[in-house]
This record gives sequence, structure tokens and C-alpha cells, in this order.
Amino acid sequence: MTHVNNHPLPITRREALARTGMGLGWLGAASLLQQETASAGSVVATSMAPRPPHFPARARAVIHIFANGGPSHLDTFDRKVALEQYAGREIPNKLATERRTGAALPSPFAFSRHGESGLEVSDLFPHVARHADRLLVVRSMHADVPNHEPSLMLMNCGDARLVRPSAGAWVTYGLGTENQNLPGFVAMCPGGYPIKDTENWRNAFLPGAFQGTYIDTKKTRVEDLVEYVRHPALDRDTQRRQFDLTAALDRRHLEARQHDPQLEARLASMELAWRMQSEATEAFDVSREPKHVRDRYGDDVQGRQMLIARRLVERGVRYVQLWHGQGQPWDSHEHIEKNHRRLAGECDRAIGALLDDLVGLGLLDTTLVLWGGEFGRTPTVELPNDSGVKEPSGRDHNHHGFTVWMAGGGVKAGTVYGATDELGFKAVEKPVHVHDLQATMLHLLGLDHTKLTYRHSGRDFRLTDVHGRVITDWLA
Repeated sequence: MTHVNNHPLPITRREALARTGMGLGWLGAASLLQQETASAGSVVATSMAPRPPHFPARARAVIHIFANGGPSHLDTFDRKVALEQYAGREIPNKLATERRTGAALPSPFAFSRHGESGLEVSDLFPHVARHADRLLVVRSMHADVPNHEPSLMLMNCGDARLVRPSAGAWVTYGLGTENQNLPGFVAMCPGGYPIKDTENWRNAFLPGAFQGTYIDTKKTRVEDLVEYVRHPALDRDTQRRQFDLTAALDRRHLEARQHDPQLEARLASMELAWRMQSEATEAFDVSREPKHVRDRYGDDVQGRQMLIARRLVERGVRYVQLWHGQGQPWDSHEHIEKNHRRLAGECDRAIGALLDDLVGLGLLDTTLVLWGGEFGRTPTVELPNDSGVKEPSGRDHNHHGFTVWMAGGGVKAGTVYGATDELGFKAVEKPVHVHDLQATMLHLLGLDHTKLTYRHSGRDFRLTDVHGRVITDWLA
């Protein structure tokens, strides 16, 4: 029997093996495990306490608006006049697309210039366009393949194939969070999970405390948004005594198991759940906002999401990802005019209100807002095919060139960076890989992407793998 604080505990199988013929071998294995656990220095612990960055940061928080499915850069922020000239004509193209496409498809949307920067934005985004002089529009993004699953993983986790920690997990691992009563990383996706489910915000081999907390923002009541946030029967004093007893037993259990990191993460999540009971109820309850504020965002799912995102970063949450396009994504293989107009109409007003509030509250300077999807779309029309496309009225996937935009957090505002070719097929001027975007985002948060590592399975891992460069032209 093992004794802790004079109380006998049953011997575990691991202890039994360690005490028998495998004892010496286990000592060697234990040494290796300790080295791996200690590989990240003082921040390996599951604590979410704020930690200093590698160097002075411009941003302290991120709001990532993920346009799920791949919005068309050609119909939003990257106008191509040549498409109008080539309308209905076949375009010579040697680039790989997922399916066979046909003639050039001009954008059905009108573009106009906005702000002192003269940024061209389509009429899909009039409220975002109001903030033209605050945006850094990157028109030369490129990814690896024209498929949703690997491209989602690349954008969110830095690897298109293998399970890796998400960007939000890396950021909270490196910096912790400023509010110990709320999760450091929140992922909001209405109506269920997107493609690849929780892999989009998972911690993978990082300690479990850094995984994103999923919130279904299709629900409106706080008790439904955050499950079990309130106990149905016990008052707070009774819960406090119950929790203290459970915590004491958990600590004894943990000490007997040499402070196992996975167990520590589970216990930390239970403690966070207790602390969230008061603050989460307030933070996620948008009804506490004045009616005129709620009206500016809109009384719909995206309006609530954007308003919650603002309330979370206002309260010190480090990384907020909110999804748009779940169920009916930006994946417009057909009827791009109708579908993109509907999708932009769902989010444009709320994004404009979010940027308005971040400016008004003095938070935009320290909050990096990122909008974009996993790839763009082809300048050519997708032809009817076995995948279900019946008429040529949409665009296929295109990873060779697409657009994202950023605002706040130290980026150079009112700027367009890079370009696709004349027709918008491929990034040709100052091409930017997804790893470059991730490296620069971390830099704005004060993190060196080459030093933010975690040792796992005998090697050091990082969000950008062995790639990525900081794009200094983006920095204000």
C-alpha cells in the first residue's frame, strides 16, 4: 500500500511494475518523461496566469472571425476588372483545381473605393467598408491544397494532416490569460461543430487547460450557452463547501500520482468551472447591454456572437474565435450571387459594430481582429458535375490565391498588401503562406514563433512547424 498523509491508497499497476523487475527500466523512462514535461520551462504547468511575452507586444488579444467554407476574394476585397473583359471566355490555366472549371465569371457585385486609403470593397460589405482606413487587406494569401479539411487544419493548427494544437491553444500556452474566471480561449460556432469538429480548437499534446471552450451561440439563454453554469438545486455556500472538499481530495489524488499533467489539467478545468459561475453568467449575457447597442449589432446569431466576442476581450479573454457559415457555408459552388449576398448580410453589420465598439472603448489598438476563410475561389465558373453542381453559377475552391484582412493589434492600417494575378487565380506579388500569417500574428502578440515550442515525442513542435516568417511590412 502507498501512504499519503497517513492514509493508505491502493497500489497502482504502474507502481507495481516499478517495484518489480522493470524498476530500473522505469527509472529511465521516468527520467525521460520528466525531461519532456519540463521542456517548456516554467510555463509547462496548466496555470492560465498571465505570462510575459518574449518581447513588448502590440496586441494582447485576438478575435478571429472564421468565414467557414472559403469566401470568394474576387467578390469581396479583390476586384478584377479583367474578369469583365474575359466574361464567358475560356481562360488558359495550368493551375490545379479540385474540379474542372469553365469560362471566366465576372463578379456580380459592384465595387467602390472607401476612405482616404481608397480601398476597393464590394457592395457586400458596406459596414466593414466604413473602416477601410483601419484595415490591412492581404490579397496574396495561399495555402497548400484545394480541400476544406486540410485547409481548415492548416489555418487553425498549422498542419494540414496531423493533429496539432490550434492557434488559440498556442497563444494561451504562451501568454496565459488576464481573467482567471473565464476561459482563456473561446470558440463560438452556432448550431454544432464545423468540418473537422473540435480539432479546429483543440490542445492536442499541449496541456488540456489550453483547449478552446466551445460555445453554441445559436442558443440564447446563458444557462444553455454555458452548460451547467448554475447548479439547479444547491446555493453558492453549499457549493463552495462541496467544492473545497472535492478539491482537497483531488489534491491528495494528484500528489500520489506525481502531479500528472493530464490530471492537473482536468482539475484546473473543474476549478475554472467553479469560478465561471458568476463571471460567465455576466459575460455571455448580452441582454445586459443597452438596447441601442444590441440594435447596432443585430438581433441574430452573428450579432450576438460579435457582441459576446467584444464582451470577452473587454474582460481579459485572450483568444476568441467565432465561426460564420456553419450549416450554410461560404462554399458557393452554385448561385454565388444569392449565397454570398445572404452570408455577407448575416455578418457585415455586426462586424462593423464590433469594430466601432473596439475603437470607442480604446480596445482596437490592443486587439487583433482577423477575418477570412481557409482559401478563396476560382475566377472561372464551376461546371455541372457529379458533386451536385447542376448549373454554372458559382466558383470552385482555390488555394493558390485568396484574401484575409486584419484590423487593430499593431497592424499597418489602410494598407493593401500583395496581389493575385490579373484574373485572381494565383498570388503573384508578395505571396503570403498561412504559416507567415501565423508567425506575424504571434509576433504582434509579443511571441517569437521559433521559440514558442513544446517538446513532444522527442522533438520540438511549434504552430508554424519549421516554416513561417514575420512580415514586417504589416507592422505599424
